[in-house]
Amino acid sequence: MKNAIYAFRWPVLCLLGILVACDLSVEQPPEMAAPVLPESFYNYSDVEMPFLTARDFSTGGMVVNDQGLIDFVGPTSGSGNSFELQNVTDAGATLGRVLFYDRQLSINNSVACGSCHRQESAFADGKAGSQGFGGKVTPRNSMGIVNVALNNNLFWDSRIASLRQMVIQPVQNHIEMGMESMEVLSQKLERASYYPSLFEAAFGTPQVTEDRIASALTQFLSAMVTANSKFDHGQENNFASFTELEKMGMNLFLSDRAKCSSCHSGPNFSAPDGPDDPYGGSSVRGTANIGLDLIYQDNGKGEGQFKIPSLRNIALTAPYMHDGRFNTLEEVVEHYNSGIQAHTNLDPKLIGPDGNPQKLRLDAMEKSALVAFLKTLTDEQLVQDPRFSDPFRQ
Repeated sequence: MKNAIYAFRWPVLCLLGILVACDLSVEQPPEMAAPVLPESFYNYSDVEMPFLTARDFSTGGMVVNDQGLIDFVGPTSGSGNSFELQNVTDAGATLGRVLFYDRQLSINNSVACGSCHRQESAFADGKAGSQGFGGKVTPRNSMGIVNVALNNNLFWDSRIASLRQMVIQPVQNHIEMGMESMEVLSQKLERASYYPSLFEAAFGTPQVTEDRIASALTQFLSAMVTANSKFDHGQENNFASFTELEKMGMNLFLSDRAKCSSCHSGPNFSAPDGPDDPYGGSSVRGTANIGLDLIYQDNGKGEGQFKIPSLRNIALTAPYMHDGRFNTLEEVVEHYNSGIQAHTNLDPKLIGPDGNPQKLRLDAMEKSALVAFLKTLTDEQLVQDPRFSDPFRQ
């Protein structure tokens, strides 16, 4: 009887083995088509920050000087990561570009970094929450990628201070890309026909490792500089190309009345977040509670504090705030004009002389002027630059 049972079990086990093998083969999607790359590498290594090199903008806050030009005073934003700008090679950034857009970085080949950071949206997503590899949606929206190498603190909750960590975390996130380990990812990429030559060009050998993946992605993002806006060119000609509405908005932005530049300062229009800056240090790290809610479902870094983002390309990165609650810049301006709530941890700069949340009491034209100025921070070249485009898009 026992032998009969064993005799029965053996073909069943064989059949199960065949079925499992077939199932595994189904789970392995076909390799993506090879990326289309230029015959010679694009130039990424001559990374230049025009707004940093044109003048000595070694300081952060903005004022209008006697000539009507912008000067920066106070601590600069994000000098701590500037070293990462110095390590970009053309081959390394090219590899980073391919990795950025390759859906094989996700567990089921469905999501790439570029799926949630779209060039036409200044490398934001255009959605309140981004869809991950299993159809789940992230609780926070994807921030635009804006001069990231100038930031000390990254993500909406400023939880890390390393660009290298920033590029790896989404790959292993259980909602975003879902890779169980970087070792598994390295083995997976080694099997793709187009990677050996790219890794060899970038690092000297075709070996794929976590450090090399992170380095290449970091180089690509570091080269992604945005500094070609109407505002940037306006500094060269005393803002002669600005409309009267844009000039009004700029003056409001810099004024003690609106106080926009007290948080969005420096050449990157972001929070000074170095260790010695007003928004630096372990308790703040470039974040602020801006009175979005009295009770937060998502507390961010803590007590409703979220990263103060750069305003560069802000017109392209809607929806706004960590949860994408505002669809337009007009709604954002109206929040600061009349919608700030009296949270116990509200940023002091948003508290009026009477101890209550400030009310700017801007009229319709002034609100329109602020929006007009914010739109001058758009870099149209960035969203059309082939160096940062999707190489898999045939």
